[in-house]
Amino acid sequence: MSNDKVLIVEDEKPISELIGFHLESQNYITKFAYDGETAVEFVESWLPDLVVLDWMLPNISGIEVLKRIRRKDASKNIPVIMLTAKGQEDDKVRGFELGVDDYILKPFLPSELLARVKALLRRSKKRENDDNLIFQDIEINLTSRRAKRQGRKLNLGPTEFNLLKFFIENKGRVFSRQQLLDNVWLNDAYVEPRTVDVHIRRLRKELNLSGGKDFIRTVRSAGYSIDSEL
Repeated sequence: MSNDKVLIVEDEKPISELIGFHLESQNYITKFAYDGETAVEFVESWLPDLVVLDWMLPNISGIEVLKRIRRKDASKNIPVIMLTAKGQEDDKVRGFELGVDDYILKPFLPSELLARVKALLRRSKKRENDDNLIFQDIEINLTSRRAKRQGRKLNLGPTEFNLLKFFIENKGRVFSRQQLLDNVWLNDAYVEPRTVDVHIRRLRKELNLSGGKDFIRTVRSAGYSIDSEL
């Protein structure tokens, strides 16, 4: 049974209610939008785990809703199932190119929709887990390039994010400034070794806003490390 959130975007209320009934019977949490503008608002404010999206909608089309979903970092990876009465191959190809994850042609069996919703959510969660790095109370998402500690969002610049990612992937190992430059900055000839210290300080400061023990360890005459055990 599930507690995942599903946004149903369908202007024909009997179809929308039918979908909602069957999803709710499996403990999915549902919300309904009957036009494209409302759908976009709900995606941004409610952030569903999956969207069931009708191709033909008032105000703006399902394809335009899909484009707007894919433009935003917060929603770009949400699975989308497109409902359509259109059977032409060029419509399907266009939808897949814009980021549709699956299609269901009307009329459809509720059991088929439920099976596809379940399969897509399972794939989505696996992908999300594969994209996450977790160390102690720090969590990094490699796709969105966001990091959290104790549930608090870390405000990291690109270099601090890359440093944290590198340390977690190599926890317990000590790296010299030059090794960090070679692995995090790669071959940027304009970066001085002492620049590493500046970014380490920024990373350490942001991590320590959540309290607890300092993760970043300075090893005199050797470099920096993230402790494998704290």
